[in-house]
Amino acid sequence: MIDKLRNIFQVPELKRRILFTLLMFIIYRLGEHIPTPGVNARALAGAFESQRGTLFGLYDFFVGGAFSRATVFALGIMPYISSSIILQLLGAVVPYLEKLRKEGEEGQKRLTQLTRYGTVLIAIVQSYAYSVFLVNMGAAEGVTVVPSPGVLFTLSTIITQTAGTIMVMWLGEKITEHGIGNGISLIIFLNIVGGMPNALLAIYDSFRAGSLNLLALIAVGAIMVAVVAAVVLMTQGLRKIPVQYAKRIVGRRMYGGANTHIPLRINTAGVIPIIFALSVMSLPAAVAGFVPPSHPLASLATWFGPRSVLYNVVYGLIIIFFTYFYTAVVLNPNDLAENMRKYGGFVPGIRPGKKTAEYIDRVLSRITLPGAIFLALIATVPDQLIQALGFPFLDFGGTSVLIVVGVALDTLQQIESHLLMRHYEGFVKHRAIRGRQRV
Repeated sequence: MIDKLRNIFQVPELKRRILFTLLMFIIYRLGEHIPTPGVNARALAGAFESQRGTLFGLYDFFVGGAFSRATVFALGIMPYISSSIILQLLGAVVPYLEKLRKEGEEGQKRLTQLTRYGTVLIAIVQSYAYSVFLVNMGAAEGVTVVPSPGVLFTLSTIITQTAGTIMVMWLGEKITEHGIGNGISLIIFLNIVGGMPNALLAIYDSFRAGSLNLLALIAVGAIMVAVVAAVVLMTQGLRKIPVQYAKRIVGRRMYGGANTHIPLRINTAGVIPIIFALSVMSLPAAVAGFVPPSHPLASLATWFGPRSVLYNVVYGLIIIFFTYFYTAVVLNPNDLAENMRKYGGFVPGIRPGKKTAEYIDRVLSRITLPGAIFLALIATVPDQLIQALGFPFLDFGGTSVLIVVGVALDTLQQIESHLLMRHYEGFVKHRAIRGRQRV
């Protein structure tokens, strides 16, 4: 393993990409400690303790604790993900967006630009809601989180939070472009991993205080190991559709005549449905942030608490929906069938063209169902088991483990690809790591 790690730094381009990614991580972590003006950080820390175990607490975990500290990165990357979801959903019904998606690189650039504009608009709205949330925070306990509320504080919060969101979006795009792995996914990965030391320390303190017993800790550890194993197994699983290419003579050369296959993954969408679903499930908290605690809509944060049945049912259904939706976005059976037909390829026993597209679509729909159900179960069932064991921490739930393992596999797959292209040995002998799809 030491030799394999040494090989990484013997490839100049790979070395540069990894160091660039680490530099972006450092910049992001520094930004997570720049406070929002006008907020009493000590009062906020005490007042936010009552939000642990709620939807606000879960959101705080996935932005690395920046939400509870009211830093300039408090909104994290969620506005960008929300904007991406909206554009992809609109792309299925708006002809202009669908046309852009089919225009190749130029169309993708235009879609990226529209996603950025949408991110800014969503960030402005969420920043205003966050300013209201901070003003109302601690009112029931008589704690003053914002000593001087008013128009100036609201404007400064909107400006700083929107600028922070744009900065996070820029960091994610630069990691994707010049670093290793997918920047948006890696930022969420960094937030989860960055919060784990504090969570482990809290678990240790609870164990020493006697509020957690040894059997519960062992059971939770076993659940997490099972989740990791299941995620890796499902990530590696695929269905191979055999493809044959007819022989063609071009000039004096003969082309084709090869037998290959189309690898269709059981979980084609990867961790994207989980990330999208988390963004959608943060909407009740955003709505609750607009209103004072006495308003009826403020109870949305309680109804959709991470431990509630309603939250888990809706969360699971949204994951299944986005699994099918994102699979349809990234893998078009008609395009696959057309490309095969152009180069003389065909599935044995299936007529080229429309029949091949229908066959691929049928197979893809069948294998996507267990993958979608698997994602929904992994994201919800472990959390319920951990709760039943009396474990008070959300940090080690199925969702966080699923994201960490999925993003790690995707990043390792990219590193391995760079090594193999330059004739270095990869991390896994005789078998390539199959990564996940990107945002």
